[in-house]
Order: sequence, then structure tokens, then C-alpha cells
Amino acid sequence: MSKIVPSDPSGSLVERLDLRPVGSGPLDGTTFTVKDNIDVAGHQTSYGSPAWRDGHAAPVHNAVCVDQLLSAGAQCVGKVVADEFTYSLDGESQFFGTPRNARAPDRVPGGSSSGSAASVANGLAQFSIGTDSGGSIRVPASLCGLWGMRPSLHRISEAGVLPFMPSVSTVGVLAAHFEHLDAAARVLLRSGSRAVAPLRRLLLLADAFDICDEAVREQANAALHRVSERTGIPLETVRFSEIAGEGLPLGDCNDKALRDLQTAEFQSTIGNWIETAKPELGTTFTLAYGNVQRFDRLAALDSLVRCERFFEAINAFLPAGVVICFPTTPVIAPLKGTLTTLDRVLDFYDRTMTITAFAGVGRLPEISAPLLTVNDCPVGLSFAAGHYQDEFLLASVRQLLGVAG
Repeated sequence: MSKIVPSDPSGSLVERLDLRPVGSGPLDGTTFTVKDNIDVAGHQTSYGSPAWRDGHAAPVHNAVCVDQLLSAGAQCVGKVVADEFTYSLDGESQFFGTPRNARAPDRVPGGSSSGSAASVANGLAQFSIGTDSGGSIRVPASLCGLWGMRPSLHRISEAGVLPFMPSVSTVGVLAAHFEHLDAAARVLLRSGSRAVAPLRRLLLLADAFDICDEAVREQANAALHRVSERTGIPLETVRFSEIAGEGLPLGDCNDKALRDLQTAEFQSTIGNWIETAKPELGTTFTLAYGNVQRFDRLAALDSLVRCERFFEAINAFLPAGVVICFPTTPVIAPLKGTLTTLDRVLDFYDRTMTITAFAGVGRLPEISAPLLTVNDCPVGLSFAAGHYQDEFLLASVRQLLGVAG
């Protein structure tokens, strides 16, 4: 196992830092951590892999998103664990250990922004920046009972962020409280005083509910109906086939679009280095990487086209003023060490990514809110809006949930 930071019961820290603010602004007095695929000047970036860390020099410059936060008054207190090459949603690392899920210590924290979630949930920082392709911010936010925001694709600078899946990956935020999520997101988004449309419609994505465990489905339904009753905004039910047409199921977002694109891009962004450097790989990652090695790249070309068609259809269905809702994850966090059989892995990953791929291919902003509790474990309820409607989504979530200003 790689180096562990002493006196860190959360198990989330790769390095303890004390980077003081270089300016003053809306984040004055706040602290944050940085997922270890995001560069901090003078500190090697591991990408969740000791071999990658040891094979690359420390960066000279911070990632642009880190500089934005320091300039706005925030203090960086650490770099935190990422799943190996960020190619995971469970948060268990052979090299760095499994960061502690504060709300369910016997369960996984979710990944790949596992350390980001654990550092916030365990009180080391008020917010953390991570990355999200197939759900790597939203899943740990859901499983650890945090706020998590995946912004619109490429709204936040990715300069100094190690690549995973450029067509879908984005920097985002996890926080214990909405006010910190909102403030950090607006700094990174460079929001200014951008006007937003009024909230007019609230949609429930039925396909996502269908694949959830019954208890998650019931809790999410009840929560959304309470939101509707409190705000007076009717809750409308829609299916993915109404959005994309042709009777297509929600699962096509993952099975026929995002998954192939992810695999092909990973071959180009990381696979080339793995094939030439021959690094030590974790056992679980090795199994997943076998699929990458066997993948037919030409198959991804159809997925590229399909992703574009889904993007067009989803955003035509979500004009300004519309929010669509669904459980962030279909299940509570699995117990640690239980994702060891193919059936269990497929059940967790396939169902979860069926939901998370919707915002991925739609390039949508999505906020996971810590609203649900099932068997004493947290589950997030997600709210999404059209591409580049990030400020509208932040304002709408504040309105819908009655979050104090």
C-alpha cells in the first residue's frame, strides 16, 4: 500500500497541505481538498496509481481550478485519494486503501472521487474538488450523504487535470452544505451576475426509478412529491423514450453510447502509457483493463455519433426553466469487500451507470442532494437541467429544497 498520512482517521489524505489563499473573495475562511488527479504545484500527482506518480515529475503549476479557489479566499488542506486511474465507482483502492464513509463506516464511499467525499464527510474540509465522467462525483456524494455537483461539460477549466475521458469528463464539487457547494461552484463557473430563467416545470425520469431498489424508489418518490406540494410546481412523469424517441430505453445512454466512448478514449489517454510503461496494476483494475485491451476501437465511432444524437435530443427536451429529477444511485453503498463477484459488480455498475450516463451524454449539470436515508444509509436525489444551465440549476435547487440563502 502507498504512503499513508499519519493521524488521518478518514483515510482520505494522500498529502496534508497548507496552501494559503492568494486572494480574497466569496470563499474567504473556507477549506478544501483536491482529488489526486488534479495538479498542485510541487506535489506529484498519483492519478490513484503509485506507478504513475513515480513515473512523472511534480507539476510546476497548479491546475487552473486550484488557482481559482485559492484566489477566491479558500485554503487547500490536502490532496486526497482517487481510485486507480479514476476508473471505478466503488472507492476501494488496493494501493491507498478505502477512505472512510463517515455515514456508513462498514460500506464503500463510492468513487472515483472517494477521498474527496471522505475528506468532506469526515470534517477535514468544507468542500473538495474532484472529477466526474460516469458518476465519479455524484456516486460518492450519494453514498456518503453529501452535496455533489457535476457541472455542464467544459464549463470549468480542465487545464492541469489528468485526462480520463475528454468527451465526458469534468471538474466538479462535493460539499457538506449547499452554501459551500454553491459558492465554490460559482467561482469555478465564473458565474458573475448571470440572469436565470424562472423554474416552470419539474420532471420525474421514470426509467431511473424503475431500476432502483424498492426502498430507494419509494423514498425518492415521497421526497419529490413533498417538494412538489411545498412549491406548488406539479410533478410530471417522463420516460427516456419520450426524450430520445424511437422507443429507446434509458440504458442505451450507457450501453450504446457512453461505455464504448469511455473505453476508446481511455485507450488513447492512459492505455498508451500502460502498454509502454508496464506499471504495477491493482488486481481489480487489471480485470477492468482487460476489457479495454480487447476493445475494438472502430466500435466507438458509432458511439460517438450516438452520444451526439442523445445530446441533441436531451437538450431539446430540457429548455430553460425545466428541471428533471431521479435518484442519484439506485442502491445504498455496498458493504466493503463485497464487490468480488461478476454478478455483484455488474448489478452495482450497470444499474448505477444507467442513471449517471444520462447527464454524461447530455453534458448536463446535475446536483446530487443528500435527501434520502435507506436502512440508515444515505442516498442522493439528483436534479439536472439543460446544458450550460448551471446557474439556473443552482437557483432551482435552492428554491425547490428551501435551502437558506
